[in-house]
Amino acid sequence: MTGFLDSPSRAAESFWVAVTGWSLSPRRGAGGEFATLVPPDGDAYLRVQVLAGAAPRTHLDLHVESVPEAAALAVGCGASVVSDDGELVILRSPAGVVFCLVPWHGEARRPVPGGSVVDQLCVDVPVAAFEVEIRFWRALTGWERRPSDLPEFEHLERGAGMPLKLLVQRVGSPVAGLHVDLACVDVDAEVARHVALGAAVVRRVPGQWTTLRDPVGREYCVTARLPSPLPGSPSPKSVGGA
Repeated sequence: MTGFLDSPSRAAESFWVAVTGWSLSPRRGAGGEFATLVPPDGDAYLRVQVLAGAAPRTHLDLHVESVPEAAALAVGCGASVVSDDGELVILRSPAGVVFCLVPWHGEARRPVPGGSVVDQLCVDVPVAAFEVEIRFWRALTGWERRPSDLPEFEHLERGAGMPLKLLVQRVGSPVAGLHVDLACVDVDAEVARHVALGAAVVRRVPGQWTTLRDPVGREYCVTARLPSPLPGSPSPKSVGGA
């Protein structure tokens, strides 16, 4: 699974390079609209895209062995096809979340996490659509549901080697969407680092998370979850909230 940061311009790209500590790949696409954030180890799973004139958003790509078979499964589970060029299929979930199906090229190595890491995509779903939406993602990914300590959230347990988790959240907004979450060892220090890089604080939930806006206005969260170590690696020491 890959997270995509879609923006009306390149204005936030240097911000995300600084936040992750990763490098930006050479640009791709007819207009140079695509680039990848490349970690120093493991397979890349975070990319940027320029969508001129569009509002900033986050979307996800699911990398699959057979795009046509996965598209048929997604439609059978309740998705609708936006476009299909034979290799890339763009769809909307039952609640309206945009995602893509793309070919899998053997990516399987999760990068080693540091003191902070983008490790989760949160699906924000209107309350009335929540049950249908989480059943859709459960059926499409095959990942099991797991309750959260907070009633508005439910987890989908990621498969082995997956760099990104999926969290599904009940929200008061009538519009569904996605946002990026970071895990870190010290929320206050991490938030201060992001603000110094150009982010703005939207709201704080002490001991849980802080919501910020990046330089193009896209909301994301810095959470008090510790970065999950790779199997056999020591856990990072907790400095902030648990």
